[in-house]
This record gives sequence, C-alpha cells and structure tokens, in this order.
Amino acid sequence: MKTERIEVSVPLRVKRRPSGVVVHRRAALGPRDARKKGGIPVTSPLCTLIDLATVLDRESLETAVNEADKRGLITPEALRSALDRLPSRPGTKPLRELLDRDTFALTDSELERLFLAVVREAGLPLPETGRQVNGFRVDFYWPELALVVETDGLRYQPASERSRPRPSPRRRRADAAAVHPRPDQA
Repeated sequence: MKTERIEVSVPLRVKRRPSGVVVHRRAALGPRDARKKGGIPVTSPLCTLIDLATVLDRESLETAVNEADKRGLITPEALRSALDRLPSRPGTKPLRELLDRDTFALTDSELERLFLAVVREAGLPLPETGRQVNGFRVDFYWPELALVVETDGLRYQPASERSRPRPSPRRRRADAAAVHPRPDQA
C-alpha cells in the first residue's frame, strides 16, 4: 500500500492547501481524533482509516485494516464499535461494509488475502484465520472439517532450497499441527 502523495487532515478553519498535499477537511478534530507521534500531530487510527476509505479500493482498504491490527493500532472489533457510534460521513460506509462480521477475516499477508478471495469466490464458508491448532499458529482453519490450510510464499523458504522439492520450515510446522479426524468423523 505505498503511495506517492502526502495526505493531511485539518479542521475546516484551516485554509492553506500546500502544493502536492491532499487535504482532508473535518468539521471537528477533537482530542480523540488526533494525537502526537514524535511531536507531530497525527490522526487516530480510526480517523486515518475513515480517510483512507474515501480514496482506496476495497482490497487496499482491507490491507490497511489488517496492517493497523497487526501493528496494534486498532482491532477490527474496536473499529466496528467506533463506527457504530459515529454519524455517517465520507469513508464510514465502505469501512462498515468491509468489516461485515460475515465476510471480514484478518490476514497476515497479501497471499492470505488472495487465498480468502478464492475461498469467497468459490462460495466456501470462511475459515478461522491466524488460529492456534494443536499448539501451532495456522493460516486457515475450518474446525467443522478438521482442515488446516497454510499459504506458503517463497519468503519462508531459503533461496538455496527453492529449486528442491523440500518442505519449508513453515510447511513442516503446518504438518506438525496436522488435524486428524475425530473418531466420530472417520
């Protein structure tokens, strides 16, 4: 989600519009909407994601929400709760739609997001993501099927081993976390 432009949020009363800067004007920027980071005023993760929702496509917005969660800035549940308390304004609708409890799932990588898109397109039920199974963290888990899926990018396999058909350490961990059918499912 790299961008070449600089974006700022300012109160309506600020009239300056610096060249090369995208300005988001707000009727109010309260103390909960902004904070200082390294002495620089920045908007809260909630305000930033709402602003981003006005300019990003769904895929990029999903990446931003996942990154915010991964960095410990705000969770999807906290986002949903905050959005429920906010009046409608530009950006809230696409963010609410993205965070729908029946369709949104946290992921750790672009490859995982692509895999979820395949799952959705195939009409499959959404798996649990980033779940601990038998002591191992797995990418995707369907408990009702006792099924684990790991999406393995090349970053988990050393370059010297990429040409050999040998499981990566991540794959070996997934195998170790293997879920076996319960006796009543056999």
